[in-house]
Amino acid sequence: MEFDFIFRNATVFDGTGAKPTIKDVGIRGEKIVAVGDLSATQAPEERNAKGMWLTPGFIDAHTHSDAFLLIDPYSPSKLTQGVTTEIGGQCGGSAAPRLNNARLPSDWEAQTYPARPGQAPCVGPNWTTVADYRTCFEAARPATNFILFAGHNTLRKGVMGDAPRAAEPAEIDGMIHNLEQALDEGAWGMTTGLIYHPGVHSRPEEVLRLAEACAKKGGMYATHMRSEGDQLLEAIDEVLALTRATGIRTQISHLKTGGRDNWHKLLAALEKIEAARAEGLHLHSDRYPYLSSGTDLDIVLPDWAAAGGNAEILKRLDDVRTCGQIAAEIDASGRDPDAIMIGGTWTAETRPCSGKTVGEIMRATCRTMGAVITWILRMDRSRTGAFFFSMCEENLHTILKQPWVMPGSDASLRAPWGALGRDTPHPRAYGTHPKYYRTLTEQLGFTPEETIRRMTSLPAKAFGIRERGEIREGFYADLVLLNPNTWRDTADYHYSHAFATGVDTVMVNGAPVFMGGQINPSAPRRGAFLTR
Repeated sequence: MEFDFIFRNATVFDGTGAKPTIKDVGIRGEKIVAVGDLSATQAPEERNAKGMWLTPGFIDAHTHSDAFLLIDPYSPSKLTQGVTTEIGGQCGGSAAPRLNNARLPSDWEAQTYPARPGQAPCVGPNWTTVADYRTCFEAARPATNFILFAGHNTLRKGVMGDAPRAAEPAEIDGMIHNLEQALDEGAWGMTTGLIYHPGVHSRPEEVLRLAEACAKKGGMYATHMRSEGDQLLEAIDEVLALTRATGIRTQISHLKTGGRDNWHKLLAALEKIEAARAEGLHLHSDRYPYLSSGTDLDIVLPDWAAAGGNAEILKRLDDVRTCGQIAAEIDASGRDPDAIMIGGTWTAETRPCSGKTVGEIMRATCRTMGAVITWILRMDRSRTGAFFFSMCEENLHTILKQPWVMPGSDASLRAPWGALGRDTPHPRAYGTHPKYYRTLTEQLGFTPEETIRRMTSLPAKAFGIRERGEIREGFYADLVLLNPNTWRDTADYHYSHAFATGVDTVMVNGAPVFMGGQINPSAPRRGAFLTR
């Protein structure tokens, strides 16, 4: 048998949870074609993997790399962790379908994207439908695989803009039409971000109707629930009711209990989910191994101040009286300013705030919490990122122990250079997968083979990804060769643009795009836009 590439003498973790064995793995084209003793064969490229681990490529179950894959298709922060497949379009916000000039998140809108055929590069997205986005994806030829969900907030903006109200029946029909088109063009399913505008204004009936349409097309549902804190249990009830009514395959995004007053609710939340799974509902979740969440700082604005999209937010912040009212409501919110750390900033004036808590800035400037936050948002034109330290380690460990929970970074790809190196991302962008592995094996007592199963075949089966997630003949050659002694995260909140260490080779669809611990530009980029 002829091979294009052979890994020799590797300690093979096949992704099923079976104990590792020392084997050779032969690749031809995009597939694994032989696993065993290949000592009597040769290949043009070979890697002596003695003493190293060979695993299936890791699947990042929850990411936001949709637009950034077009800017840096090598996806360096992901490849250095061993990630070969990302699942994007999460939290209700997807790159496509971007219809009727629906605005995307400000960090996507601010980027310059590669030229499409017959066009010049332009600032801001240059695609509309999922089919358009796929054209851009195929032109960029990313190094990693990608799954795109259609975001509810993006669908809503395409029909009714940022209107801060419940949708009318005809508007829901319009969203369903656009969702069905997106699914036909390759979207994997639908996501919601029900704490974000404009989805926060939707009623459960709106989401249910969209989920029904999604289920009829064979799509999946992933949800950032209406609450991860004060109304956590009620939010879970809404998700379970939708899943029972539609039979849809459901993923609860980044399961957590936000806020000290809600930490005690975890066991009740897990009991609800376990009972639903016992009924036969296809229900899973993901979680990053960190105690802080990361999102835009403007999430702290009162609902009325955040309504209507970024342009309306800026009008309010630029009006002295209205801005003062916003600041006063933030001051009265009861938030702990020392639990909010400023992440990525966009101006010279605000850059010194990165890596500092709002409390530290308050004490240095003698300003109130509301005054600090509104000043930063006004200067950054409401594009500031932030980290929110609202979770406890005991609950994190309890969540990670659940057999239906897999790793999801909740982060887009990054690079320490170029357009994607200008801000301060959450360290999970660079470190989720090695940190997840270390947490489970070193702190929670899981075996390496079980932990690797949760990073590979578990998400593949939960999302219905065919022929990936295992080292098996006939499966796609998405593979990671790593040194278990040096594989670890290095990024932290003060220096987050820091690559994970210990990964030697990453192969995606048979192409060794990362070799010898660095990007391999001589290898073809074969990352695929995966469809159901």
